[in-house]
Amino acid sequence: MRREVFTEDHEEFRALARDFISKRIVPDYAAWEKVGQMPREIFAELGSLGMLGIAIPEEFGGAGLRDYRYNVILQEEAARALVTLSTVRTQLDVILPYFLEYANEEQRGRWFPGLAKGTLLSAIAMTEPGTGSDLAGVSTNAVLEGDEYVLNGAKTFITGGLLADLVIVLARTSTDPDNRRGGLSLLVVENGMPGFERGRVLDKMGCKVQDTVELSFDNVRVPVSNLLGEEGKAFGYLGRNLAQERITVAVGSIAQARAAIATTVDYVKERKAFGTPVASFQNTKFELAAMSAEVEAGQAMVDRAVLDLVDDELSGPDAARVKLFCTEVQARVVDRCLQLFGGYGYMAEYPIARLYVDARVARIYAGTSEVMKVIIAKSLGL
Repeated sequence: MRREVFTEDHEEFRALARDFISKRIVPDYAAWEKVGQMPREIFAELGSLGMLGIAIPEEFGGAGLRDYRYNVILQEEAARALVTLSTVRTQLDVILPYFLEYANEEQRGRWFPGLAKGTLLSAIAMTEPGTGSDLAGVSTNAVLEGDEYVLNGAKTFITGGLLADLVIVLARTSTDPDNRRGGLSLLVVENGMPGFERGRVLDKMGCKVQDTVELSFDNVRVPVSNLLGEEGKAFGYLGRNLAQERITVAVGSIAQARAAIATTVDYVKERKAFGTPVASFQNTKFELAAMSAEVEAGQAMVDRAVLDLVDDELSGPDAARVKLFCTEVQARVVDRCLQLFGGYGYMAEYPIARLYVDARVARIYAGTSEVMKVIIAKSLGL
């Protein structure tokens, strides 16, 4: 269906992204999946093309365009090619907004040029072994001693933590018995700080090219100059970016569901059963037709949400609605597409198998489907 989201400038960027992905990502993607990460030089190449610095101010090497639609294009083009861009999505959509909103001038001068060039990689460490969505319950703590915070604790499920040069760590810097959401701060831990250790790389069922690790902090001395934003205000900061984070997941879900349909259509036209192409069976036609309708509905929701996000008008409940609907659509579509592949769909050599296992986490991270329902219910006065 017709979309009214992108301008001519966006489409020029799309052509650049499509060319880069086809030439530099697709040929080596299977090898990167086996090693569990995308090489650092790919980030630098993306940076040299200006793809990582779109939102970073021009004085630091970026384009100065705070336009989320460029991020959408990167996801859509990766999905079209049946790959993902590893932790690029996390860095641009989840982590960079914290730097853009809360870094002071001195920090911008230190970090922004490297972030734009792709020579400084980042991660954000919120989740702990004992806490998931309840971020107010984190136990990682930081005690101020002179001009340094002494940081202790552990984090898990940290996307991109293996290669990260800068890790934004959510830690408790003070305790308020009457407000458990108060007293949380964001500290930027840099690679090489004594006491900062990367633990095991977690073996996930999907998203193999994207490293996910455990991190530990043992009396890590973090200078006060690495405090991001104001001390004790982090809980409010986290909520500010949740809408974009959830739309990011929805964008990927619909793009990957669309890709699943496209690769399935190609397959059923070629695959024969009982002497005739699988595409000729009525069930095949009906299944793919129904899936196409669902994806178009999800796309309409995503496009509306993207435009609202660009205009800074997207509400939390609406972001929750879009994430809930689109991730559930993705789950149904990739499952039904895999079924049309028959036994071959279960084989890892076929991209539908990867789309299937990658899809499962979409209903978990950035807030589970159950959390989305709670948010939506509250907006209904329930």
